[in-house]
Amino acid sequence: MLVLSRQKDESIIIGDDVEITIVDVRGDKVRLGINAPRSISVHRKEIYEAIQREKAAAGKNEAADNEANGNAKE
Repeated sequence: MLVLSRQKDESIIIGDDVEITIVDVRGDKVRLGINAPRSISVHRKEIYEAIQREKAAAGKNEAADNEANGNAKE
């Protein structure tokens, strides 16, 4: 893991298209501004993990439905 120190109004660049700026620091909280193309999803980690769990559950349900209907993939 790369660890960087930044102060308010300073940024880091990821690739050619993503810029993360420190917007505010208050106590133990940091506010980030993220500028990225619309084609790149940006989520808090807990939201990303919930989305992945939902996708996995939907995939399992679809596979079970296909198997029950005799449409299992070979």
